[in-house]
Amino acid sequence: MLPEDLMLLSIDEDDGRVLMDTTSIHNALAGAVLLELVNAGRVAFEPDGKKLAVVDPAPLPNEFLQESLSRLNKPMKPQRAVERFRTHVRDNVMAQLEGRGVLSVEKTKMLGIFPTKSYVIQDRRAISDVRDAVGDVAFGHRAPDERTGALISLLYAVKALHKVLDGDKREMNARAKESSAANWTGAAVQKAMEAVQVAVMAAVVASTAVAAGGGSS
Repeated sequence: MLPEDLMLLSIDEDDGRVLMDTTSIHNALAGAVLLELVNAGRVAFEPDGKKLAVVDPAPLPNEFLQESLSRLNKPMKPQRAVERFRTHVRDNVMAQLEGRGVLSVEKTKMLGIFPTKSYVIQDRRAISDVRDAVGDVAFGHRAPDERTGALISLLYAVKALHKVLDGDKREMNARAKESSAANWTGAAVQKAMEAVQVAVMAAVVASTAVAAGGGSS
């Protein structure tokens, strides 16, 4: 799934650190969840193209996606949907990966006082496979497909492509911009991808503003 692939890209293979800040990873993962539901044909734009709505409410076999789908209890703009999906999204995606045996989650304490979590990689190939696929596109070795195009677009939206891949930041961002505009998927999904990208960018800005003001989202 896109959320899992995005999370794997965001983890340091050696020490299990998350390579993105909390605001960026939460918004990017929320965008990935929304795209996953669009790709699955469960969510689509209303006829006027302004709001996303559930078009197929049949139960999903994946409990995480089903719980996410239930949060779209009415038509809403993409940014609002991203905000709805943000809550606990990283923990939920990590639980998915832990269930697959890709990593294990260990509770520790920072400075011996503050509760935190560390991630121990159990399946390095799972990370290297997705990193290689996205890297090939980001470095210009091949054109994006539906999976890599979506992942690069999401990373570009939160300005994190250079944080998860080693390479020239300007060149990778230029290719990411081209990738976001390329026809790597159908018209309906492409429209959703463009909307989600804008929504994630806006959500990051809004979250940062709230944090700077001393609030929380």
